[in-house]
Amino acid sequence: MATKRNKLEFDSNGIKLAGLLESSDSNPVRAYALFAHCFTCSKDIAAASRISRALVALGYAVLRFDFTGLGNSDGDFSNTNFSSNVEDLVAAADFLRSEFRAPQLLVGHSLGGAAVLKAATKIEEITAIATIGAPFNAEHVSKQLDSDLEKISKEGEAEVDLAGRKFKIKKQFVDDIRNQQNDHIAKLRRALLILHSPVDETVNIAEAEKIYQQALHPKSFISLDKADHLLSRAEDSEYVAACISAWASRYLPPAQVTSTAASKVDKGQVLVMEHNKYFARDVQTDIHAWIADEPVSVGGHDLGPDPYEHLLAGLGACTSMTLRMYANHKKLALDDVDVVLSHQRSHAADCEDCEGQSKFVDVIERNITLKGDLTDAQRKRLLEIADRCPVHLTLENNPQIKTREV
Repeated sequence: MATKRNKLEFDSNGIKLAGLLESSDSNPVRAYALFAHCFTCSKDIAAASRISRALVALGYAVLRFDFTGLGNSDGDFSNTNFSSNVEDLVAAADFLRSEFRAPQLLVGHSLGGAAVLKAATKIEEITAIATIGAPFNAEHVSKQLDSDLEKISKEGEAEVDLAGRKFKIKKQFVDDIRNQQNDHIAKLRRALLILHSPVDETVNIAEAEKIYQQALHPKSFISLDKADHLLSRAEDSEYVAACISAWASRYLPPAQVTSTAASKVDKGQVLVMEHNKYFARDVQTDIHAWIADEPVSVGGHDLGPDPYEHLLAGLGACTSMTLRMYANHKKLALDDVDVVLSHQRSHAADCEDCEGQSKFVDVIERNITLKGDLTDAQRKRLLEIADRCPVHLTLENNPQIKTREV
C-alpha cells in the first residue's frame, strides 16, 4: 500500500514546529493519531517511523512532529521543559482539528508517553491513549541527569551527555519535572493501553505498574517481551503498532462511512464534504468513502486524487469494465486490459475534429492496451466498443448540470 507523506509546519507558542503527516493514498482514514517521540529524540527516530507507518497500513493517519528545539523544529531546547512538550502536543492537536480532523488516538514513547497522558485531558476528542515504555511521572528523567544535577542546581545549567549527544539542561527544566503532579492519570476517562518491556533498562517496568494502578478502566497492559527501550528491532515496532490498532478498534470508529453521513447519501448519489479548510474533501457514496485533494504545488495536501483524476478514473474504469463485459460475452481471448488516460486543454487550431469549438478545447487522451490472443478484427471491434461505454457517451452528450441550493 502506498503511503502519502506530507511535511507540515504549525505554531506552538509562536514557534514553528516541523511535522510529518502520513496516511494511505487510497483507503479512507479510520482516525487521526498523534505520536509523541522520546526525550531528546526526534520524529524521525526508527521506532516513531516504523510505528507510524504500520499504523497507516492499518487505516490511521499519523502526525509525528519534533518537539520545540529538536529535529527540524525551531526554538532553543534549553528553554523547553516537560510542560512545553505538553503544550506542543495540544498545539499539534489544534492544527489537525483546524486543517484535517481532530485526533482521537494519542501514542507516546518514553517521556512522550508521560506527555500524552498529560495532554489527553486538554484534547477533548481523544478517546484512546497508548504509552510505550513510559515513566509514571516526568521526574523519572532526572535519573539520566544524576551526575549533573548538582552542577545544574548551583550554576543554573549544565552541558549534559545524553546517548552520546550534548544538550544544555537548565534548572527550570529540572524544577518543572519535579513539580509535575500525577493526579491526571486517574482523571483521564479515556481508554488506556500500556505497553512496556520487562527488560527495559531505561525505564523500569515498575513504572508501567504505577500507571496501571493509578488509571481507571478501561485499561490494558501488554508486555513487550524481549524489546529494548527504543524498540530497535523492526518486528517489535510492528508488533506494537498491530497491538495498538487491534486494541483501539474497540474505541474508534471503523474506516467506513459514518451513520450520520450515510443517512445523507442514497444509492446512486455522491456526497462531498470539507475535510479541511484547504482543498481536501471527503467523498462518500452509500457504502464507500475516500478523499479528494489537490497537489501541494497548488495549495493542497495531496491526500487523494484531484478532481480531474476522478473524472479520468470514471471514464477509464467504465471503459475497462465495458470491454471486459463484451469480451466475456463474445468469449474473446482478452487476458487483460489497461487504460491510461490524460487530460489537457488544447488550442482548437491544433485539434483534429474540433471545428466550431471555442479557442480552447478539453482533450482526453485514452490509450488502451489489449492483452491476449486477439485477431486484428477483434482488436478493432474492442476499440469501437470502448467508445460506447456509458461514461464516454455521457461526456460526449453535453450533459446539463442543474445547480440549486438545498
